[in-house]
Amino acid sequence: MQRNRIVPVEEWTAARKQLLNKEKVMTRLRDELSRDRRELPWVRVNKLYVFEGPDGKEAFADLFEDRNQLIVYHFMLAPEWEEGCPSCSFVADHLDGILVHLNARDVTLAVVSRAPWPKIEAFRKRMGWRFKWVSSHGTDFNFDHHVSATSEEVAKGKMLYNYEVSDLGVEELPGASVFYRDEEGGIFHTYSTYARGVEMLLGAYNFLDLTPKGRDEDDLAFPMAWLRHHDRYDASYQVDPKANYSPPKGSVCSHCSIERPA
Repeated sequence: MQRNRIVPVEEWTAARKQLLNKEKVMTRLRDELSRDRRELPWVRVNKLYVFEGPDGKEAFADLFEDRNQLIVYHFMLAPEWEEGCPSCSFVADHLDGILVHLNARDVTLAVVSRAPWPKIEAFRKRMGWRFKWVSSHGTDFNFDHHVSATSEEVAKGKMLYNYEVSDLGVEELPGASVFYRDEEGGIFHTYSTYARGVEMLLGAYNFLDLTPKGRDEDDLAFPMAWLRHHDRYDASYQVDPKANYSPPKGSVCSHCSIERPA
């Protein structure tokens, strides 16, 4: 890495103040965007989804527990996969510590995957996570929220994702969806985000963005090529910048690939 210019502290302070003005603009824009997000219209959820978790079968309403707001993280773990997606695992590594804070603000967090519950539980134990994670196996939940490709979409190699039809990268894709339950028990879908929209959940990226090297991904074949499950960093850890994405073992989408976005 080439060093930046070395300057006196007075020149550095002047440059830092210029950047601070841009940061303040971004902060205000983020606040405005958050207000716009809260003002989106809602869609009533009429389908009766049933999930499976550590307590057996649970209706969708049960995921809210005793709160009105529910955030669902769509974790990439298909029935055929041997383990969960490393990128989704990166998100999951951020979750346990924030649960008590979300609960205090009338928010329940649940993670949902299409794999059967025993496979989810085995992977959850391996990774040491404590958050609520349930299986949507046998339901339309993932398909209705466009985070899992149908067999027809896999055959075509195209999928509706992030509100447009695009080439299929892999049969499971990440996302987060938000729901509200009113006092009469009605459930409403208020928001969903996909692709890079999920980055708002990644505190580690915000830390990396503060550093001189940043995320250091520009020379990699695809973003997050450096990432490993947290139990797979060891003394032999190396990153091959030319290594292309390969679908998880067990993927039915063996022809798929992920290219660096424009």
